This record gives sequence, structure tokens and C-alpha cells, in this order.
Amino acid sequence: MGSGQVTDWQGKHVTVAGLGVSGVPAAKALHGLGAKVTVVNDGDDARAREQAAELEALGVTVRLGDGDTLPDGTELIVTAPGWKPDKPLFAAADAAGVPVWGDVELAWRLRKPGAADWLAVTGTNGKTTTVQMLASILEAAGLRTAAVGNIGVSLLDAVLGDEEYDVLAVELSSYQLHWAPSLRAHSAAVLNLAPDHLDWHGSMEAYAKDKGRIYEGNRVACVYNTADKATEDLVREADVEEGCRAVGFTLGTPGPSQLGVVEGLLVDRAFVENRQKNAQELAEVADVKPAAPHNIANALAAAALARAYGVPASAVREGLRNFTPDAHRIAHVADVNGVAYVDDSKATNTHAAQASLAAYDSVVWIAGGLAKGATFDELVAGAAQRLRGAVLIGRDRALIREALARHAPEVPVVDLERTDTGAMLQAVQEARRLARPGDTVLLAPACASMDMFANYNKRGDAFAQAVRELGA
Repeated sequence: MGSGQVTDWQGKHVTVAGLGVSGVPAAKALHGLGAKVTVVNDGDDARAREQAAELEALGVTVRLGDGDTLPDGTELIVTAPGWKPDKPLFAAADAAGVPVWGDVELAWRLRKPGAADWLAVTGTNGKTTTVQMLASILEAAGLRTAAVGNIGVSLLDAVLGDEEYDVLAVELSSYQLHWAPSLRAHSAAVLNLAPDHLDWHGSMEAYAKDKGRIYEGNRVACVYNTADKATEDLVREADVEEGCRAVGFTLGTPGPSQLGVVEGLLVDRAFVENRQKNAQELAEVADVKPAAPHNIANALAAAALARAYGVPASAVREGLRNFTPDAHRIAHVADVNGVAYVDDSKATNTHAAQASLAAYDSVVWIAGGLAKGATFDELVAGAAQRLRGAVLIGRDRALIREALARHAPEVPVVDLERTDTGAMLQAVQEARRLARPGDTVLLAPACASMDMFANYNKRGDAFAQAVRELGA
């Protein structure tokens, strides 16, 4: 099974590693193509048994509680993206010469002839917003498109479904890219790089290398962040098609082959005639919602990919105006007694929290949760001047408390031990006590949520509910 399309799946023995949001669609798709599919899964809980029953009814073999042993006769493994590369299953596959693909690789190989181009986006933070902005711009240009991939819409469904697309806006995680060796996008962007998921990748170098795979074989543009040298280094290292260009985006005045900001306008000096002298106005900063600096960067990256695809400037403006951000991303909840309350529960790592804190001048910061191996010194040192106070929650809050003691010793800190459902209400009440009119109480936890909440959405909902109770 080399590169290129595998046309005959009839009777191929394929093992799908993991149930969940990618495994179930992969197993169904492969079974539908005539493959002999076995699904292996580490867990054996109620949810897994429910998914297993659904697949077994179709004739798929499911093995629960053992994700480490390679089933006899396996010719290909299709893995869920979250499975770590060091799992025994993959060592066994390697020893047996069995290739391992992710769900993205499978989708790429199953595309129909003349299928939609892919405009791909990765980065530590901002991926989902950028991909949604891009889809909105492409729609405004009258193109048939969808935002797919790591965003929750299965790429397999997009490539195998009946709907025909001109171009897809594709969000890709570092996990997905690791398992997608033959992916070749029309154009791609790496928004930023900061330490994240290092427990999975093993090192920052390995994490960056997997992100950089998104540029391999690009045809028109490799879009990078001029403020993040690591993204430019990945462009330099990429093996691209002849004529593919490096296109930077910047919050400052753009040079030739860049997009940037001039006097409140988003402008393009990359996809214009005579880019040494000319710039094309694309939109106003005010067209970007919310107009926080990192979100303007997201808009510029989306615009760059759309322009690489030949979209007119007018569609960039219309697409950005039409775009509404997802919940829990710098969402203004309410003003109470002159204090703004903002929910950025999606800031689940230090890099995202840093961007969030930078958007406000005087902040009472609600932070904490699961640190996932992160350190907080750089984040706290950079934000110290903006902090009016901090309220800490969650399992790893001591790490943030210690960083505050080192780098912002004057900032008052409230440390909440409780982890029950009422903890967020108490956190918001403590934040109100520390805040003055003109301040922003900002939930930007810099940590994952699963120690106290099912997910970051539930954490943000709890914050918003607590703020509404204050207002009442």
C-alpha cells in the first residue's frame, strides 16, 4: 500500500485503533468499501460497549480492553490521532512491516478524482477560529466549502459524502499530522508554536516536526507568522512544489509577500500586482470579532489562505463580517458594576492564556486546572504588570501560585481548595471582591479542565452562570 489511491479494499485486513470520533467513522467507511475490519480499543466502558455494539451489528469485529496486540493478518492500521506513537501496537506493526495511517491520511487517500483542494491550518492556538474564518471567507466568495478535520466534522464524511465541495478548510492537530505522511495541501498555515502535548510527542523538536508536515508538497503558499520564527523555520525546511511561496502575516506593517495591518486596515502585499509598491485593502480591523491582537492574526492567516486560493478582497471583508466566534473564546459575558467579565475557558494552555491576558490592561485573572506538564513563569512574568489580582482553582493551581510569588509578589492571590460544582461561583465572587471599575475579570485558565469539569465548555458555562448570579 504505497502512496497513491488504494482502489481495491475488498478483503483487505484493516485494524482500526480506537473507537471515538475518528475510529467509528473510519471503521464504517472501510467496512463499506469491502475491507475486513477489526477495531481494537484500550477501554471497555459503557460508551465503548455501545459503540462496539453498533459496529458489530454491521459485521465489524471489535476487541475491547486490548489495544496493544496486533490482530493476525493485519495489512494496515488506521489509528485514532490521540494514540501515542510509542504504543506496543505500533511497535508490533513496525516489526511486521504494517503501515500506520491516521484518519486524515485515510481521508486523503479516499478522495475521489478531481476532489476539492485542501487549505490546511495548524498551530498551538487559534486553529478552529482561523479555519471557521477561512470557511466564512470562502463561502462569501461563492465557493462550496466546509470547515472540517480536528474541528469535529469528520474529514472522512466530507470526502465520502454526496455533497460536492470546491475547497475544504481543514483544521489539523499535531497528532493528525504525525499520522498523515502523504497529505499534500494546496496551501497551509502554521499559526504559532508553543510547548503543548509534549507528553505525547516526547520533545518540542518532535512536536514542531509534526506541525511542519503540513507544508510538505504545498503548491501555492506556505503561510507563516512573522512574530514566531519557528513557523518560518518550518517553511524553510519544507519540501514544496516549484513556485510555492512563503507568505508571512504580521500585526505590523507588511513587507512584500506579507499580509499585515496599516492604520486600522488589514492589507495584502502578497497576492497583488507589483507587491514591491502596491497593497490591497482587505478589511478593517473592526471587521474582526473580537478584535484582540491574536484574533487579528488569525484573520490575517485565514485571509492569506483564501487569497492564495484566488478569493477577491471583497469576500475577505464579507467573510470576516459574517463570522461569529465559538463560545468560550474571549466571550464577553456581562458588565457588572463597571467590571467586564470575559470567558476564555478555551485558553487551556499557557500560550493561549498569554494571548488572552495581552488583550486587557487591568485583569483579575481566574486560572488553574490540569497543567499537562506546563510551567507558568514566562506567562506570569509577561502578564505581571496587567494583574490586579488572581483567583486560583483546580488541581495544579500551586504551580501558578508559585510563579505568581516569584514574578508578581505584589498581586493579591486567592487560592481555592474546593473542587465541587460551587467552586466557580466562589471564584467569581472572590474576583468581584478584587476588581475595580474598569477592570476585566478574565477566565483564562492556562490549564485543561478535566480535574473539575467534563470539558472547557462546561467550565465556561459555570463561569457565565456565576456571573449571571452576580448580576442578579
